[in-house]
Amino acid sequence: MPLALIQAAWPEHKQVHAPPPDAWLYVVKKGKERSQIMPQFEWTGPLRPDKVSPARKIPSHIPKPDYYKTGFPVMEIESKQQNMVPFYNATDQAGIKAACRLGREILDTAHRAIRPGITTDEIDRIVHEATMEANAYPSPYNYFNFPKSVCTSVNEVICHGIPDARELQNGDIVNVDVTAQLNGYCGDLNETFVVGEVDEQSKKLIKTAHDCLAKAVAMCKPGVRYRDVGEVITKHAQANGMSVVRTYCGHGIGQLFHCAPSIPHYAQNKAVGVMKVGMGMEGVGPQCPCGPSILSPSLPQYAQNKALGIVRVSMGMERV
Repeated sequence: MPLALIQAAWPEHKQVHAPPPDAWLYVVKKGKERSQIMPQFEWTGPLRPDKVSPARKIPSHIPKPDYYKTGFPVMEIESKQQNMVPFYNATDQAGIKAACRLGREILDTAHRAIRPGITTDEIDRIVHEATMEANAYPSPYNYFNFPKSVCTSVNEVICHGIPDARELQNGDIVNVDVTAQLNGYCGDLNETFVVGEVDEQSKKLIKTAHDCLAKAVAMCKPGVRYRDVGEVITKHAQANGMSVVRTYCGHGIGQLFHCAPSIPHYAQNKAVGVMKVGMGMEGVGPQCPCGPSILSPSLPQYAQNKALGIVRVSMGMERV
């Protein structure tokens, strides 16, 4: 068939053969498109993405951010808070704490459901419904086209894993990253959980990341330099035979999903600034891989380690 005829008939062909609206499909093009074919990548371990369910509905009465329909957070990107660390008064702090408390409750609800055989899509459903019941908005939902209400990062996925049809297996570790937007404030927190019985290396990985977090939180007070957090984290991680992911960092939290300051988790970083009273931040805890580097495909990020992966641990907010 001549190329011109193929091109002319292509729109009709796509419409006729388009999957139904309720089809489960793979996420491609950084969340912008769906496909019936699994995307290809230089996989670093046995984990593979699975098909993703259609977007869940958000009731009309839930307050929504500007990216709810567009997938592009213009307000956040253009905010002065990307370059100037915001300071929160007592009213703001109460709002942030309420959002963080709700996020913790939602995360605990997800934790209770984790077991071998459950899909991460089901975890997303649980998180989504709990967030709706609280009249809050799940901040990941359509943020830069992220298709779900929570991030579920399994084994070698460092962060931003998309909930899908894959069932969790005995021996997996899974990080559940919840952000609830309540009354104009965001509460962002996550925790890594074991699925069934896991090996000793997985347990050590989780404990090392947790202890890095505890040491980082303990040093948070007025006058501490942002860059010093990475020194403490790296020292403890390396003492336990692990390294720290350099691609991601902690960030400010409050009226925006992400804002200043940026808190690198690795040593010898160049972060500028010191902690002051009234600041709020998320993610002073690290992402600790069992290997030294990562690769970066579409939305989820994968650790370059075939055996395990990473543990990401952080807090909702720490007032300094």
